[in-house]
Amino acid sequence: MQNEPRKLSMFQVLACGAAIVTLSMGIRHGFGLWLQPITQEMGWTRQSFALAMAIQNLSWGVIGVFAGMAADRFGAFRVLVVCAVLYGLGLAGMAWSPTPTLFALTAGVLIGAAQAGTTYAVIYGVLGRQIAPEKRSWAMGVAAAAGSFGQFLMVPVEGFLIATLGWQEALLALALMVLLIVPLALGLREPGFKGAAPVRREQTIAQAIAEAFRYPSFLLLTAGYFVCGFQVVFIGVHMPSYLRDHGLSPQVASYALALIGLFNVFGTYIAGTLGQRLPKRHILSFIYFARAVAISLFLWAPLTPLSVYVFSAVIGALWLSTVPPTNATVAQIFGVQHLSMLGGFVFFSHQLGSFMGVWLGGYLYDRTGSYDIVWYLSIALGVLAALVNLPIKEHPIQRHAAQPAS
Repeated sequence: MQNEPRKLSMFQVLACGAAIVTLSMGIRHGFGLWLQPITQEMGWTRQSFALAMAIQNLSWGVIGVFAGMAADRFGAFRVLVVCAVLYGLGLAGMAWSPTPTLFALTAGVLIGAAQAGTTYAVIYGVLGRQIAPEKRSWAMGVAAAAGSFGQFLMVPVEGFLIATLGWQEALLALALMVLLIVPLALGLREPGFKGAAPVRREQTIAQAIAEAFRYPSFLLLTAGYFVCGFQVVFIGVHMPSYLRDHGLSPQVASYALALIGLFNVFGTYIAGTLGQRLPKRHILSFIYFARAVAISLFLWAPLTPLSVYVFSAVIGALWLSTVPPTNATVAQIFGVQHLSMLGGFVFFSHQLGSFMGVWLGGYLYDRTGSYDIVWYLSIALGVLAALVNLPIKEHPIQRHAAQPAS
């Protein structure tokens, strides 16, 4: 009988994983700050910028499935190193792109691919394999909270870099900063990954995919995550311009994004902790419905710096709080052998929603001069996601016969 490889220490996994997510998610959260500087200097439409961000999210979702497969098979370390380098190249290309097409290839395809291998799917795969089930949801909440702290930390830094260095030089500074992921990835080198899977698998990749897509709860979870992507990326990219269009200063937008990140620290941690005690479907349903209510009240109230900050705090507490219960539900139903890959499929739906949210924001703004339609869509989709999460069955799937992996 093959011995189980030794585990990494929980502190090491959480510290390195959290730091990587802080950098990767923190940098991307501030991309909305570049919308107006880039479009105004380059003479591009908002739709051009929004399309690149939409492609970024789609690239992240598509490549995330394959990054998850590679991480499950060969370990997270190699995937993290390759994608950290891609991230740096993408940020440099974003700074130097002379046309919308090249901007879409660098800010869109390249950075999206980089994010696929430096964010939640890959990191959560390590957490799932290295941390005991009774602490798994909590650990995922800690990692998500770290990404939220990255938003709080990095958005003011990015705003400061733009103001002091200019938007191009700010992107080059971030390109150097993101390479810190490479040494941090050393802490996630899992024992047993020597070019092949460390343990014999009960399922092939094809069997795991077929099982998941035949399971209704997986499809419902995936559908709800589409809405999460639609809402958060639309708000993250377009809210700074929405606020400036209504006469508020750029500083209000920077503070708003920072508040989202700060309160997201608490929201994601609490969601991960509650996921150990309460049905995760109830947590997810509450989050989506609460988002719909928060957006409705934001649009109804007079738009002032105070109302923006209150909305940012509330929506921040709900921002990535879907991530721990969603991924913990996948692990609870299907196990951890193919967790990064199956999490990648769920996240692909999230990124399809992200694509639609960010692209529709730019497209409809250019056509109507307003973001109102997309705000209303976000409300309706939030209610729908709250409903589709309620019937999810979270108990481990019953496999009636062994499915030997070839």
